Amino acid sequence: MTDTPHTDVWPLRTARLQIRPMTSSDIDTMWQWRRLPDVNRWLGLAPDTIEAFRERYLDPERLAAMHILELLPDDGTAPVPIGDIMIKLGDAWAQLEVADEAKGVEAELGWVLDPAHTGRGYATEAIRAVIDVCFGQLGLRRVHAGCFADNEPSWRLMERLGMRREEFSRKTALHRSGEWLDGMSYGILAEEWPTR
Repeated sequence: MTDTPHTDVWPLRTARLQIRPMTSSDIDTMWQWRRLPDVNRWLGLAPDTIEAFRERYLDPERLAAMHILELLPDDGTAPVPIGDIMIKLGDAWAQLEVADEAKGVEAELGWVLDPAHTGRGYATEAIRAVIDVCFGQLGLRRVHAGCFADNEPSWRLMERLGMRREEFSRKTALHRSGEWLDGMSYGILAEEWPTR
């Protein structure tokens, strides 16, 4: 199941940021950071032309899961896009007799930050706010995310937020470079998330 998370919680604002659902008009902006080699080396999907990128992200299901991360300037001018966040609602695994109770109870998260804006805590602030919404207004029971083991900034962010490493898999992911890389999966349950 992939769905747009409840529209009444967006845009979501933190002290410095705004997170809002992505629209088709945001695709070219998102391309500006996702096309960078230091960014797309970690992405599962990295089309090499703007045309292929547009085609991929115009897919309604993919577009519905994407959100734009914007910096809120101090001077009150328009927000500045600095990244994107995927919030993909899904079903938990369940035995057939109780499968209906496992529908739409968890979310997979993913994030990309423009390298020009790293090192200032924006990703941590944004993902913390998204997890708050997942366990608050959306009423989910579990949130999870994964990354290549070599993507240290991503797994350090997950650990900073209190997510638990659930899996470290050895050479299970074939990278576009041709190298088999290790992978890591993290998760956290609603009852483990502190009220902030």
